[in-house]
Amino acid sequence: MFLRDELHRLTTQLTAEAPRRSRAGARHILGCKSVAHLARDPRLVDIASRWLDATAIPFKATLFEKSPDANWLVSWHQDTALPMSERHDVAGWGPWSKKSGVTYAHAPDHVLAQVVALRVHLDDSTAANGPLRVLPESHTHGVLSEPQIHELSRRMTPVQCTVAAGGVIAMRPLLVHASSKARVSAPRRVLHLEYAASLVLEPGLELHAA
Repeated sequence: MFLRDELHRLTTQLTAEAPRRSRAGARHILGCKSVAHLARDPRLVDIASRWLDATAIPFKATLFEKSPDANWLVSWHQDTALPMSERHDVAGWGPWSKKSGVTYAHAPDHVLAQVVALRVHLDDSTAANGPLRVLPESHTHGVLSEPQIHELSRRMTPVQCTVAAGGVIAMRPLLVHASSKARVSAPRRVLHLEYAASLVLEPGLELHAA
């Protein structure tokens, strides 16, 4: 979807903006001009809007980066925590926490169904550099406990999501997913952009754009 020269401009701009990094990449980078511009690219907004049946609004951006110096793995899980503008104790929400100064809450499944993530690949994602792995259709099971996720991962055959640089993967937060450590030195950088149909999810509960 994105051409190599587009990716080069994006990575050059993002490097110049120097977002604060952790071992696995950088959180809460929607405030970076290059990332905000990408998140509002009509091509991405159109994809997300089709998934949401409404005009998609970007609210979160994360850079995942595997390299020889930061070669990490992620076990099977769902993405159930959302960044919130402030805390309101409402039935079905929680536990609440803070990540990098941002308030988060684990959301109920009917709210997570209003969210979609688009993963923009800045490098080739291959079987050797720790690609995303998913359990197909697992998002239809709702919010799962750790034992339920473990049991599902034993019964289902995972799918490796290998994508060329510039490619985009759309995924629901409740899709059970994981990734292994890379076996090669080639980097694997992915911009994970999250969209919702509205920043107001329920009365008194609003997403924090980060």
